[in-house]
Amino acid sequence: METPRSAVWLDTGGASGPSVLAVGDTRPDQPTCFALPPIYPEWLGDRALLAAHPARFCYVVGEMARGIATPRMVVAAVQAGCFGFYGSAGLPLTEIKTGLHEIRSALGPAESAWGANLIHSPQEPGQEAAVVDLFLAEGVRRVSASAFMRLTPDVIRYTALGLEQQAGGTITRRNHIFAKVSRAEVAEPFMAPAPEKMLRELVASGKISEKQADLASKVPVAAEITAESDSGGHTDNRPAAVLFSSLSAARSRVAARHGFDESMIRIGLAGGIATPSAVAAAFQMGAAYVLTGSVNQSAVESGLSEAGRKLLAKAGPADVAMAPAADMFEQGVEVQVLKRGTLFAMRGKKLHGFYRAGASYETLGPADRKWLDDVLGEVFDAAWASTKSYIQRVNPAEAERAETDGNKRLALVARRYLFQGAQWAREGDTKRTADYQIWCGPAMGAFNEWVAGTPLDPLENRSVRQIALNLLEGAARVTRAGQLRAMGFPVAPQHFSYTPQLFE
Repeated sequence: METPRSAVWLDTGGASGPSVLAVGDTRPDQPTCFALPPIYPEWLGDRALLAAHPARFCYVVGEMARGIATPRMVVAAVQAGCFGFYGSAGLPLTEIKTGLHEIRSALGPAESAWGANLIHSPQEPGQEAAVVDLFLAEGVRRVSASAFMRLTPDVIRYTALGLEQQAGGTITRRNHIFAKVSRAEVAEPFMAPAPEKMLRELVASGKISEKQADLASKVPVAAEITAESDSGGHTDNRPAAVLFSSLSAARSRVAARHGFDESMIRIGLAGGIATPSAVAAAFQMGAAYVLTGSVNQSAVESGLSEAGRKLLAKAGPADVAMAPAADMFEQGVEVQVLKRGTLFAMRGKKLHGFYRAGASYETLGPADRKWLDDVLGEVFDAAWASTKSYIQRVNPAEAERAETDGNKRLALVARRYLFQGAQWAREGDTKRTADYQIWCGPAMGAFNEWVAGTPLDPLENRSVRQIALNLLEGAARVTRAGQLRAMGFPVAPQHFSYTPQLFE
């Protein structure tokens, strides 16, 4: 019977350097020593991604809407060697423009590993087009498209206007879309070339040229697809491994159908990326890049108030809940939010229950009307007056319908409350702590457990740079331990763990 080999770590030089190992049989007096080759954090992920997007690491600091991912956060991410996306969704155009200028001023014109968020806005006709116009005017070359259930003309327009054909026939992109999706049927249209009908309509309207339409018919709409698993905010709560496998299979189908190489499409993974093990697992599955969200919301660069960040720092993996989404309340779409320390999810669900039952404020019983006024912080009529003023500007048809439809009035006022929940959390309004809407996935709790008692436990040490470097360094260590185990050696559990430290 063959004597089993054993492995003992004699010296660990950090994930970025070689570790000396004593490897031999069960007799400790006869070890053989050799050095396991290093794994650098820079080597994790798809090298082709870094060729297309100049950064040091295949690590994206994701957009968090309403300015939670601040210009400062984007700048810090890029300066740390990562990608950064500005959380421009839900902000006024003037504020978005100011934020873009702040980023460019801090980074300079040569730095391009950053972008901004384009969110599907069905409740605000014309908003997507206006945001795309701004991005094009400001030279924003990377856009993270989120909450889209289908392609829209403005997504196609942004892509097509950035396509160019080189002398050798190669089609290159100046405008890049990172499409964040959680279902294969949503991902496939982004993986495929733009639909002919949509391209014809854009050409007919003069928004793109015939040449640009021709190029757009030959390449995927988005070369980067972000698989969004169980995450904060909009989510289908999909398990990461299942979703990534599903989108990988979809990529194969689309590539075969349209006759192009699968390598033209890179799939990254988001949702649950909060520990070194999660980062390592994502890259081991074949993810081109990882995208972090909730963990950065607790960082010092976050647009969330200190009061909100303190609540996040106390969260455990189970301290989250689903609540109605402000932007798609009537459709029943939900977002994942922090449950611990707030009543937002419970109150939001009760509001949606009223709406689904067909109620209006006038048909509610006295107790329910009092509850609603208390939650709103004002009588319903006053809340409707403020809501109506806004809706008349962004969607006059909805405002007109609500004048004669009490159920619609209730829905619009509920949407305003849900929207304000995020604003109160940003501002740190101590009178409305129970109504804070803080987008958060279970990963936040996993992160808090990992950093407990370490230098990253205090909020003041949680910077985007420190979070990213610790996750990447830890992932390199976990990956190297996995390699040793795959060689047939037993590896102790402690070698799959990594304790956070503060990097210089």
